[in-house]
Amino acid sequence: MVDAKGRNETLVAWTAKVVTVVAISLSLYQLYTAGIAALTALVQRSIHLGAILVLTFLLKPPFQGARKDRFTVWFFLDALLVMAAIACTGYICINLNAIFERQGDWLFSDLVVSVVGTLLVLEACRRVIGLFMSMICIIGILFAMYGPYMPEIIIHKGYSIERIATTLWLTTEGIFGLPIGVAATFVFVFVLFGAFLETTGGGNFFIDLAYSLTGRFSGGPAKTSVVASGFLGSISGSAIGNVAATGAFTIPMMKKVGYRPHVAGAIEAAASTGGQLMPPIMGAGAFLMAEFTNTSYLTIIKVALVPAFMYYLTVLIFVHIEARKHDLLGQPKETLPRTLTVLRNGLHFLIPVAILIYVLLMNYSPMMAGFIAVVSMVLTSWAANTVSWIRQSGAPTPGTGQSARGSLAQLASRELHLMFGALSKGAQSAIMVSVACAAAGIIVGMVTLTGMGLKFSSLVLDLSFGIKALAILLIGLASLVLGMGLPVTASYIVLATLAGPALLDMGVPIMTAHMIVFWYSQDANVTPPVSLASFAGAGLAGANPMRTAFTSWKLAKGLYIIPLVMAYRPMLGIGPSYELLHWEVLVTMVTTALGLVAFAAAIERYLFRRATWVETIFLWVAAAGLLWPNDLVDTVGFFAFAAAVILQKRSKPALA
Repeated sequence: MVDAKGRNETLVAWTAKVVTVVAISLSLYQLYTAGIAALTALVQRSIHLGAILVLTFLLKPPFQGARKDRFTVWFFLDALLVMAAIACTGYICINLNAIFERQGDWLFSDLVVSVVGTLLVLEACRRVIGLFMSMICIIGILFAMYGPYMPEIIIHKGYSIERIATTLWLTTEGIFGLPIGVAATFVFVFVLFGAFLETTGGGNFFIDLAYSLTGRFSGGPAKTSVVASGFLGSISGSAIGNVAATGAFTIPMMKKVGYRPHVAGAIEAAASTGGQLMPPIMGAGAFLMAEFTNTSYLTIIKVALVPAFMYYLTVLIFVHIEARKHDLLGQPKETLPRTLTVLRNGLHFLIPVAILIYVLLMNYSPMMAGFIAVVSMVLTSWAANTVSWIRQSGAPTPGTGQSARGSLAQLASRELHLMFGALSKGAQSAIMVSVACAAAGIIVGMVTLTGMGLKFSSLVLDLSFGIKALAILLIGLASLVLGMGLPVTASYIVLATLAGPALLDMGVPIMTAHMIVFWYSQDANVTPPVSLASFAGAGLAGANPMRTAFTSWKLAKGLYIIPLVMAYRPMLGIGPSYELLHWEVLVTMVTTALGLVAFAAAIERYLFRRATWVETIFLWVAAAGLLWPNDLVDTVGFFAFAAAVILQKRSKPALA
């Protein structure tokens, strides 16, 4: 007889196999629908969500401390939820034509499946994201049900459970709406691309490249953190994941050269947050923005590039000042990897990135571009490893009589193992964003059904008195509150649905409005009291979490200033001529860059050396003037900045 321990080990092994099979199958399915054959939206999204729900209930315990490695009541509950997820999503695929024909004339089975499916999404959301977002979804549903009992400003006629549930589950106006559509198409293939890049060693290549480029400068490891996080963050799609990936290398190096632990963790958090703003991928945000604004993905990349560089400029300035203030030198040149060696050993990792950029420039759809990028990543990895295998000595290893490089069959086995590992990792990495988008679909569906979007927009207009800056600050405050419990993608969707129309009513162009909302949706990563990226950095640095959070909040000030500049000046290339190189856009770039430098120097009271009070005042005047949207004020700011630079260069430091 098999003892209890043996049964539990068998359970764990079989669960792992099922997870692997489902994850690999989901990734292959996504590649098939991305590059070979498209399916009807409702079918494509339901199969995707079904697989995501299955993975969620297999991998995520119902609550902290629940055991999934033995036969308990929780195991059987999760098995029941897995079967329910398959049944509810399969119901859509099997009855698709009938569902289309009886829109509004629903059967009892339609209602049951819709209610159960919605509850499954809420439970998956609770496990993956947390109770906060699940409660927001439930509040949205209750708001739709009890509209007549709401305060006068948000009152509506109310809707039945049947109308709510079927709208959410059997149409593309709810759970299977635009958010999950983007997650199930564009986002997934790029998450998969990132998984292949990391699995094949691309992550280490980009980190080594950043070290070789910046390591010898003052505060080198911190600048490496900024550059490496920019490289990886644009692909990873998760600020917290980016902190974990690059911070494991950069934070110990920063501490080694003298950075205080909380500063090291904060630098990594601020840099990783910027990765979500940096093209070409920008997490899920760029794809959602392209759909919301009905704009090409290439346009999103173009308008996002300059603000992203501005953000990283701000972080680099703070990092440089911190290094100069504390005499933190770079690493000796001989201890750093050589740039040419790094490029020679990892040049093949740049090929898929170059192909990705090329196909985007050729106006391929983002989904097809992602498909081509994944395929090119696989092929270049195979080619590079095959060339390496051929170049290895074929001489037998002493004592074994076998070739040091192994057989061709062993090489093929290793490559297949890497490929299947990346396919599995990509699917599991997509769980959070897909569950977040499905849950956000509930909120969007209820907002659309009840007309709450227009009411909320009117409320923002009333509270801001029609002043754009005040409206943007209110949106920033709302994003901070939402970001305490929502991931970035969900926060952006909710804010774009509720607050975006208010900015449009104030005359803000649609691209600028969505870019502002997207930027502010990032702030919860680095803003206390709930600062998840900062907390992750603090954990790696062994620092106080709140001290790290406040430091990262200071470093990421560009996250709050740049959206205000977007609203008043043509930073995104949306000027009279809609050209990125129009003179107004170029002037905005220069004045904003100088303003951010002055702002950082004023906060730190340090430019080339410790600033006196007079120099600090000049820096504050320069920052305010250069960031203010007025040519005359810009001129005043420029001369104030010039005065501060001259005083710093020519005068001896006085008592501050």
